[in-house]
Amino acid sequence: MAGWYELSKSKDEQYRFVLKAGNAETILTSEGYTSKSAAENGIASVQTNSVLDERYEKKTSANGKPHFTLKAANHQVIGTSELYSSEQARATGIASVKSNGPSTTVKDLS
Repeated sequence: MAGWYELSKSKDEQYRFVLKAGNAETILTSEGYTSKSAAENGIASVQTNSVLDERYEKKTSANGKPHFTLKAANHQVIGTSELYSSEQARATGIASVKSNGPSTTVKDLS
């Protein structure tokens, strides 16, 4: 099963999206956006940039857990991963975003 995006509006009136893998696990979470159209543009940016290796920045959190961000061509962060247990798990997460990111399925929950 292919992945999809879920677009929602939070209690603080911000729009956010998550990218879900085919197993319904969240693999990428967006920043908050002030408008629905800006969040939709964020989804379009993930669809474009998720297939490009150079758009991923591998990071390590303060507690030593690997994670990554996905950046647009202008170097702005468009999505953040969860914290992973190992660098291999992070690599698997990146591979999942590369595979599911181009999905055109958007579930509007806003």
